[in-house]
Amino acid sequence: MISVHVAVVLKQLADMMELKGENPFKVNAYRRAARAVENSRTPLDSLKGPEELPGIGKGTAAVIREIMTTGRSEQLEKIKSQLPSGLPELLTIPGLGPKSIHVLYRELGITGVDELQQAVEAGRVRHLSGFGEKKERNLAEGIRQRNKRPQRILLVQALPLAERLQERIEKIPHVKRVEPAGSLRRRKETVKDLDFVVATEQPRQVAEAITAIPEVTKVVNHGETKVSILIEMELVIPVDIRLVRPQQFVSALHHFTGSKEHNVRIRQRAKELGWKVSEYGIHEPATDRDFTFQDEQEMFVKLGLPYMEPEIREDRGEMDVPAERLPRLLQRNEYRGDLHLHTRWSDGIATVEEMAVAAKKRGYSYIAITDHSQFLKVAGGLTADDLKRQREEIDRVNEKIAGITVLAGVEMDILPDGRLDYPDDVLQELDVVIASIHSGFQQEKARLTRRIIGAMENPYVHIIAHPTGRLINRREPYALDLDEVFQTAKETGTILELNANPFRLDLNEQYLKRGKEEFGLTFSINTDAHSPETLSHIGMGLAIARRGWLEADDVINTYSLEQLQERLAQKWGG
Repeated sequence: MISVHVAVVLKQLADMMELKGENPFKVNAYRRAARAVENSRTPLDSLKGPEELPGIGKGTAAVIREIMTTGRSEQLEKIKSQLPSGLPELLTIPGLGPKSIHVLYRELGITGVDELQQAVEAGRVRHLSGFGEKKERNLAEGIRQRNKRPQRILLVQALPLAERLQERIEKIPHVKRVEPAGSLRRRKETVKDLDFVVATEQPRQVAEAITAIPEVTKVVNHGETKVSILIEMELVIPVDIRLVRPQQFVSALHHFTGSKEHNVRIRQRAKELGWKVSEYGIHEPATDRDFTFQDEQEMFVKLGLPYMEPEIREDRGEMDVPAERLPRLLQRNEYRGDLHLHTRWSDGIATVEEMAVAAKKRGYSYIAITDHSQFLKVAGGLTADDLKRQREEIDRVNEKIAGITVLAGVEMDILPDGRLDYPDDVLQELDVVIASIHSGFQQEKARLTRRIIGAMENPYVHIIAHPTGRLINRREPYALDLDEVFQTAKETGTILELNANPFRLDLNEQYLKRGKEEFGLTFSINTDAHSPETLSHIGMGLAIARRGWLEADDVINTYSLEQLQERLAQKWGG
């Protein structure tokens, strides 16, 4: 995760520099450095130094080393202190980048969301260079969307922060054990804070040490059972830490993992047995005995319940189904190959061979190269002739590299008028055809639904990618009749994708569970990776799949190559 953290800090540094109006060449240097770190197949801590990465000079290398060592950038903190505190918050508005924010700040003195909203409503923004009436209207809608959503951070951002903080706490004397809890442990797609449970016999000393961690910017609450703090590790996030005796750790971990709804059902179950359950264990009033546990499985057995993985503790049926009907949730080692990958042929940064090598190192049996189709010119979409030439390269890679099979595919646009970007005679030559929408998001519900249904009715379209088009915290899903989409997927045998890009995670967990249980659908989990490094995003997709109660049989990426090819061939009767 250290590479992810460094890349995030470098991007934030570039954004803050651009907000301040600093030299564009310096800004771009840090953006290039972030991309180099993000796209490197070798983790930073496995390199001799950052200079081994392409385009990294002495200056950026020094900043990278500082972030790796301290977790932060002094330069970033200095620039933040020089900017109005509300200025970076403008980056949360869809369609508003740092360069535009600098113009707003320089020309209109705008330093926060409220001031921007007033300027938009007064029609003062449209007159600025690079804006205009349309962008002003889009900003008004972006502000509306931002104001109605809760302020939460992405799972992919929260995980490395939690890992680093856990490492800090583990090094504190008298700490016996520490684990993350809350929505992070349940792997929700976004979190508003971090929760930890700490086992110790010396809670006072441990609490004092926690408040002295360098990243702590504010102590909200400080006691022997709970410490509430704000930490800043390129993001500011609240943290609640519960301090318990070692024998109480398992009960506390279960309790503070939640969810609240799940815990209510657990307390009801204990009451039926004549017991009381709390974060400290299970109490039996009749004998005045307290039960504590070595692990959570033991606690569930005591309550006469099957073990329930943290991801499904949401009171969405886990307490109501017989033990044999609880899902055996998808495991990482069951995943055999990624079917949605991009290369230099369109907007990726690696070759077909480089993606194949990286996938093989991850233990995959197969991958599919699915670069963009010709309509998406901004992403370097491929013509039919390009696809033929790419197929020749894929064939060469398959001859060269043993142990993994590269399938030839495409991510084909469903055009605004509903047509597909290639004719059938092109599609039938491909191993995997993914169809997706990248334009016309504002069309009415019936038309958008018909576009997707039309694609699914094509015998050569295997998968619908990121079906609802959402970007978490940035863009709402487009209007879609999902019942009709699910029914058509069932009737045509089309596979729906869970796109594991951490900004998408589309389909979401509720749709996955519903599609499985009500329609019997099959899904594909893919990273949509544009570099070898971002193949790691599969962890995000697997987490959401588990929250959606998916098992190995529900996901085609767990099939053997032969099973996969047979399943894909069913679409056209091959």
